[in-house]
Amino acid sequence: RGLLPFFVKSISNGQKMTTPALLPLSGRRIPTLSPGASSFPHHRATLRLSEKFILLLILSAFITLCFGAFFFLPDNSKHKRFDLGLEDVLIPHIDTPKEGKHASGQVIIHGQGGHDEHRHREEEESLRDKIRADHERALQEAKEKLRKSREELKAEIQTEKNKVMEDLKKKDVGPKPLPPVPMPKVVGVSDGEPPEPDVKEKRDKIREMMKHAWDSYRQYGWGHNELKPIAKKGHSTNIFGNSQLGATIVDAVDTLYIMGLHEEFKDGQEWIEQNLDFSVNAEVSVFEVNIRFIGGLLAAYYLSGQEVFKLKAVQLAEKLLPAFNTPTGIPWAMVNLKSGVGRNWGWASAGSSILAEFGTLHMEFVHLTYLTGNPAYYQKVMHIRKLLAKMDRPNGLYPNYLNPRTGRWGQHHTSVGGLGDSFYEYLLKAWLMSDKTDTEARKTYDDAIEAIERHLVRKSNGGLTFIGEWKNGHLERKMGHLACFAGGMFALGADGSPDDKAGHYLQLGAEIAHTCHESYDRTVLKLGPEAFKFDSGLEAVAVRQNEKYYILRPEVIETYWYMWRFTHDPKYRQWGWEAVQAIDKYCRVSGGFSGVKDVYSSNPTYDDVQQSFFLAETLKYLYLLFSSDDLLPLENWVFNTEAHPLPVLHLGNITLPGSEPAQR
Repeated sequence: RGLLPFFVKSISNGQKMTTPALLPLSGRRIPTLSPGASSFPHHRATLRLSEKFILLLILSAFITLCFGAFFFLPDNSKHKRFDLGLEDVLIPHIDTPKEGKHASGQVIIHGQGGHDEHRHREEEESLRDKIRADHERALQEAKEKLRKSREELKAEIQTEKNKVMEDLKKKDVGPKPLPPVPMPKVVGVSDGEPPEPDVKEKRDKIREMMKHAWDSYRQYGWGHNELKPIAKKGHSTNIFGNSQLGATIVDAVDTLYIMGLHEEFKDGQEWIEQNLDFSVNAEVSVFEVNIRFIGGLLAAYYLSGQEVFKLKAVQLAEKLLPAFNTPTGIPWAMVNLKSGVGRNWGWASAGSSILAEFGTLHMEFVHLTYLTGNPAYYQKVMHIRKLLAKMDRPNGLYPNYLNPRTGRWGQHHTSVGGLGDSFYEYLLKAWLMSDKTDTEARKTYDDAIEAIERHLVRKSNGGLTFIGEWKNGHLERKMGHLACFAGGMFALGADGSPDDKAGHYLQLGAEIAHTCHESYDRTVLKLGPEAFKFDSGLEAVAVRQNEKYYILRPEVIETYWYMWRFTHDPKYRQWGWEAVQAIDKYCRVSGGFSGVKDVYSSNPTYDDVQQSFFLAETLKYLYLLFSSDDLLPLENWVFNTEAHPLPVLHLGNITLPGSEPAQR
């Protein structure tokens, strides 16, 4: 039916010519030439004589038409020979000067105009001759192509393909070198040995647990994303796609460095240098890959000074940028590292992006702009902030879901636990990381925390302060393990609070720490459940079976560490040591550490997963809890939400590319 454009391509002497012609389709398909495969039916080697004749006839007619256009159309400014905007490129058109002046109004010197016109006409004729010769040569090459057999054509195509591949290899000279930038002030990256012998002994035990977790992964899951310590084999989840990206290695190398496990650190660095490849067809979580991989690589770079970590972080970051190609600039939850195609989780409210995911990019992206000089990273995250600032917020609260197509909120569910948590954390930490110059971030944080305290923070009948979840105008009196990080956040943000509320927020942090410790203490294993309720006479206790598990999470211990740093109250080290003993007793197996499915059972079932964040966060925070304060001092370091320390950018008069000068 109808007609199909058919293209005959000739490749010779480095030149290509594509001559379109039209062939009728009459119930058969004319195969095209494709590299690496036979393009002609197997029952014959060449085109029929009649087909050759028709093809040559059509080619000749087209070429004749072209020459007619060049030679016979009117040659004046009112009737252009080409109406494609290309006439001045292919054959420059010369207007005859009138009244002794050029078009520009300059007076012509006597005799010069005629000479120039003659010279230009010679150039025009020369161009015509060249085009005519090119057409004749291409026609001759097309005739020669049609005389060749299928095998000869395949050989030519393969030769040309090899030539193209060689050219690409010559061009691929490695990643573009990054601009030199001053290294931020790096203080207290190792040691931190406590003066007390009993504290040192506990710290050494935590270091031994890290070594057991790492060695088990090294033996049974090396290169896989995570480890199944019971089955003693590799493990992965959909957040990392279908590729083995060594998530545990990337997540853990900064912990190894901080603990002084230098041989293990070297092994991790070598694997990253030789095997970490992001040019894979894998659909990954933008959020998880940012906090674990980019955060981990940047932290390892700042701690060790090894350039490979910085280069890998930048390579990955470039792969994440297509996720921001949405109508609003709010990124997709997932992106394919090879194709750049993004999408959202199917379960998220009507295809929405998630607050804690698109709101937890700022720290890493600011450092990427600082290290690369590319303003795109900074501009992407600042665009998100500006968009959110313009939106209405019910009761001053940020819902957990935002549609990246429409820019409208999804269902009105607000949480400081899962789906919302690290958005608030990164507002505060953006201010801290900017050396407290990003006052816009601080103001946004203060306003958000004020709304959270008004609508979500409550005290139970038993006197336990907890943070509930707001769902469609109703407060659910349930708190997740993930929300327990907020105790540390309140303490970290106390200094700089408006209206002299520093003491109030430090106290609020202490109350949250106490509640979360109670959720641990009220279980059989002395390990906290995934979520716990405050109603029907039950307080800080999980009710549903699917909320009774512990998967080696760090949030409670994170809060203990921050509270220890700001108060030096010994109970936080005591509570931390209780957690160490419980993890070592109930989660340790011969092949590493595993989560447990029921913290209220004396004989728990293992979930058989050693999470990468156990090495990145849980063991790191425990180690820091039993170290002196000069190891990674908070005046110089800000931890991302995966516990990867990034240095405060004391930029002074330096302005990030794409940013406005900071105002104190």
